Amino acid sequence: MSVTYDVYRGSASGAIVPASTTQTIAPHEVYIETTHSGLCGTDEHYLKADQVLGHEGIGIVKAVGSTVTSVKVGDRVGFGYTHKICAECDNCAAGVDQFCRTGTNYGFGDLQNGTFGSGAIWDSKCVYPIPEGYDSAYAAPLMCAGATVWTVLTEFGIKPAERVGIMGMGGLGHIAIKLAAAMGYHVVVLSSSDRKREEAMEYGAAEYHVIRAGEETPKELVPVKHLLLCGSFGVDDYSLLLPLVDTCSSIYPLTVSFEPAKIPTLDLLFKGVRVQGSLVASRQSIRGLLKFAAAKKIYPTIMTFPLSKEGIEEAMAALREGKIRYRAVLVR
Repeated sequence: MSVTYDVYRGSASGAIVPASTTQTIAPHEVYIETTHSGLCGTDEHYLKADQVLGHEGIGIVKAVGSTVTSVKVGDRVGFGYTHKICAECDNCAAGVDQFCRTGTNYGFGDLQNGTFGSGAIWDSKCVYPIPEGYDSAYAAPLMCAGATVWTVLTEFGIKPAERVGIMGMGGLGHIAIKLAAAMGYHVVVLSSSDRKREEAMEYGAAEYHVIRAGEETPKELVPVKHLLLCGSFGVDDYSLLLPLVDTCSSIYPLTVSFEPAKIPTLDLLFKGVRVQGSLVASRQSIRGLLKFAAAKKIYPTIMTFPLSKEGIEEAMAALREGKIRYRAVLVR
């Protein structure tokens, strides 16, 4: 069975290009009519690539391949960064597929399918039923931003009541605050200004400290055991972070930076600090996040835009200018 649907692609000039594509649904695939798509900073990185953008999708299943049993026509599902998996290795079998060794687990790189469009064809193993009653507009940012911070908060041994620092209160950081607080962690927000203090405390932060480059660390700040780097830009010099973290602590760089950073390995060694990377969220992790967010009534703070060429351009311009509070969602 073949379907034709509209998509929005990047281009060499950086312009959003409307197009249409016709694809055949393979036996293991589903066709999803997209209703919502989150906008991620990663979309900006791929804006000049000739491929369909977007990886935070929510939609309705409209057709299924002949071997699909996990979802059915009419189901409301989410679909994210990972388009397909090998379904053969031990990691895939365990659901921990961010460690897939076959090279077929990928997100960007599928030229015809993304979440910016009227539809998409996805591997049925990589779509996630949305809990009943949980609004699609809030579910969309969970497919990447929420899943990114959730993986760190659940996979690396953080214990209840431990001091968890969130540096940067934006698209990633504000969701991290809400999730970490609901999980019983002592949430410490580190920001470059005081203007988000009230919101941070409303979201569940226990402490809020203003940290500026070139200034001394506030004396009242007790070092944190885990530090999530959620700011818009990467950290150039990790030595600046060492006064913020405890001995035998962990730092998690979560925002994409293509520039190398200075890592003071001797200082990290003496303090027992680990810099821990975190890969794309697994299917197991995303399913757990959706259940938790629905049960605890945790919702990203969003702004909505039309899922159209003009709406995408407006949302991306607002993202570049730092005007999104805190995740943009495109709505058809």
